[in-house]
Amino acid sequence: MSTSDNRKDYSLPPFKVEYRSENADEHLAGHLAQRFRLNRFDDDLVIVCIGTDRSTGDALGPLVGTKLIAQSPRFLQVYGTLEDPVHAMNLKEKLELIQANHPTATLIAVDACLGQFSHVGNINVMNGPLKPGAGVKKELPPVGSFHITGIVNVGGFMEYFVLQNTRLSIVMNMADTIASGLAKAVTLASTPSRFDSVLYD
Repeated sequence: MSTSDNRKDYSLPPFKVEYRSENADEHLAGHLAQRFRLNRFDDDLVIVCIGTDRSTGDALGPLVGTKLIAQSPRFLQVYGTLEDPVHAMNLKEKLELIQANHPTATLIAVDACLGQFSHVGNINVMNGPLKPGAGVKKELPPVGSFHITGIVNVGGFMEYFVLQNTRLSIVMNMADTIASGLAKAVTLASTPSRFDSVLYD
């Protein structure tokens, strides 16, 4: 479900940053600020952090949600935390709740994913809705106007086992980068002079 299907298309080219790179959160924030500023804060920005705390690799989303709520960034509504995760079993119910509470919001999905070995550690921002569960052959509702994914481990074989045996340090560091990037992006987008320097430098 995307609640912004009837809104203008504010899409930008896909973006990628490696969480270990210098100032990764600031690079991520600069890109996200462009997307937020194009949205002009007309309505709520809802971050839907998808995953479960029962699997190390799949905990990226709930960790991002928990860290975001601790930072309490303005304009962001957060769904999906370690305490109250949004996962395959309750996703449809949570999306219905979001639709009821934020009928004109821009939704941004955050989730872990698997990929090539050389891409592990990459944080990607992609246009269009996220299709959660696709990597583990689940049919779930699409989420978001655009989405952020973190490649936490190598895909292609025994995905459930791989997610459960992903290094916690990678997931924690990626969650720190994504949460910090989102929080900083709100500040950049709501401060025109700072945002313009990021956008036009």
